[in-house]
Amino acid sequence: MSAIEEKRMYGDRREETVAYVATGQGVATVRISGDQVGRFGLAHRCQARDVVTTDGAVVVATDEDVLVGPDSFEGLEFGPATAVGLDGSDGVLAADEHGRVARSNDGEWTTLGTVGAVRAIADGFVAAADGCYRVEDDGLASAGLDAVRDVASSEGIPLAATDDGLYRLGNGWLREREGAFTVVAAGDDHAHAATADALFERDGDDWRAVDLPVADSVVGVDYGECVYAVTESGTFLVDADPETTADGAGGWRSRSLGLPDVTALAVA
Repeated sequence: MSAIEEKRMYGDRREETVAYVATGQGVATVRISGDQVGRFGLAHRCQARDVVTTDGAVVVATDEDVLVGPDSFEGLEFGPATAVGLDGSDGVLAADEHGRVARSNDGEWTTLGTVGAVRAIADGFVAAADGCYRVEDDGLASAGLDAVRDVASSEGIPLAATDDGLYRLGNGWLREREGAFTVVAAGDDHAHAATADALFERDGDDWRAVDLPVADSVVGVDYGECVYAVTESGTFLVDADPETTADGAGGWRSRSLGLPDVTALAVA
């Protein structure tokens, strides 16, 4: 049984939405019910750089190792990591400080390749300083672009946030918006992207700016019952559907976590 399977079996099961936030002080948990941001606190002290979730398990990239939680955080003996991602339902992908990307199979790490500084791993792609790479069975394949900060896949169509724009993969990479984009996220019927100064959401074939209640830079977006976001300075945001709010108004809610140096967000 893999470490992820064990964590999935014994992980905490609650009705509320649980979000995991990677911060400079550790992995924080935030519990949300509808539009209400409830209890939050540190689940594990470390320098967390990235975080992903899968079916009750939490995988964290830290300056010492790749960890798997959530009840206790166990090391996977990878070493210092800059980014983590998922490989199918049980596998883990990780990148180290030298651009090495590896896959964990039954506790053993297999190197897939070495690229530029890795910023993110998501949906079968690697975002790196020297471009976007597709994760294949036996290695990495260049997918083009340059200075890629983040990747996501919306309805099977890859999106990439780069230093000179937000791109969609069609007949080649097509630029959706100009600007220095740092974050992109996609769900079943959502897509968001952020620069240092603004958050955008896809509206049909266009992208429109979101009016947030704070001016801080958004560093992570994820989806669950609502749309969730977190800023670098540690403000947690919820874009609640009117049906999930007590007053029926919906819209963005915010709460400061008091945890700075935030780098990533993942919703269980």
